[in-house]
Amino acid sequence: MLTLTAAPLTREAFAPFGDVIQVDDRVESFPINGGNTQRYHDQAQVQILGDNARPIISIFRSQPYRFPISLELLERHPQGSQAFMPINGDRFVVVVAPAGECIRAEDVRAFVTNGQQGVNFHAGVWHHPMLALDRVGDFLVVDRAGDGNNCDERDLPCPMTVSD
Repeated sequence: MLTLTAAPLTREAFAPFGDVIQVDDRVESFPINGGNTQRYHDQAQVQILGDNARPIISIFRSQPYRFPISLELLERHPQGSQAFMPINGDRFVVVVAPAGECIRAEDVRAFVTNGQQGVNFHAGVWHHPMLALDRVGDFLVVDRAGDGNNCDERDLPCPMTVSD
């Protein structure tokens, strides 16, 4: 059994897998709406590939998990990115592995958000389905709709758990 310790989510650590979406001084920002609103601009690259593809916005409601969390599989979306932003400020766990045909146990990483961060998985990046913590979590999701299969699932190469 391989145990992953969920590290704090940072832009640098998550860069091989996608984008971190958050308000901080490292993001280009500027005032809009007569100075009443600050826009934190261009936080994630939305990737939409394939025929008749279009971006969609959904809300996912996820049941909570408690540490330690048992992991069995990862999924990927080869034709588009997938972004998750918590609506209610709830923490969640992100488990990822690099894009490619195979998942190697030594490449699987786990992160825990601070409740104010979202993630955007780049197309083809392996990730675990939503892992809300603490309570039922609602998430704004931006991803792809269109022709073709855009979800592959693979069993992990060995049993894994995530701890905090």
